[in-house]
Amino acid sequence: MVDKETTSTNTKIGDEVNKGSDLSEIKKVDRREPPFKGIENLENQELLALVIAGDDKKEALNSAANVLDTFDSNLIHVFCASIEQLQQIEGVGFSKACKIKAVFELTKRIASYCEEEHPVIESKDDVTKLLAPHMKFLPREEFRVILLDAKQKLIRVDTVSLGSLDKALVEPRDVFRPAITAGAASGNDITLTKELCMCGKILDIEVLDHIIIGIQEHVSFREKRLM
Repeated sequence: MVDKETTSTNTKIGDEVNKGSDLSEIKKVDRREPPFKGIENLENQELLALVIAGDDKKEALNSAANVLDTFDSNLIHVFCASIEQLQQIEGVGFSKACKIKAVFELTKRIASYCEEEHPVIESKDDVTKLLAPHMKFLPREEFRVILLDAKQKLIRVDTVSLGSLDKALVEPRDVFRPAITAGAASGNDITLTKELCMCGKILDIEVLDHIIIGIQEHVSFREKRLM
């Protein structure tokens, strides 16, 4: 989603460690007390500062401000930035870039968390809970296949195509190859869906749905009766 280049004139890019502060000091409260407003009430810059903080409050806040300035204060763009992009920002080295990406990765895993290792996938809601946190902010379209067993329990998810900014380049043979390997039982999105359904019948592998995952809305071809 973000291909914005970042440059730096800083000669001290990295993860310098300075003495003088901790999480509590960022909010100027006693070290024995939690942040004054509560974590949930901190501003974006303050939250980022906590994530990338070393021992210096000012350094952390400046680094956080640089990150937000680079991406026009758009957290989605920060979310999608690569480690390489982040570490080019003044005050953000490899370690801090990894910390930022780790936090966002944890949020995705929490959002898609399921107690069962192989949950039953029966509806669009099941699919979007599983995949939307990982896919809705992707910088380029991807085509992923959810492989299910005969009881519609998840086998695994395979990415079969990485596309351009607005199109996933997909070949039917690529879609069904992981399904065959795993032993799963059963230019135009509508045309592609019809082709996949036809190939599925030939291979005796049922195509249950084709779901487009967007940032706000998700479209099920089966619900729209397009397959």
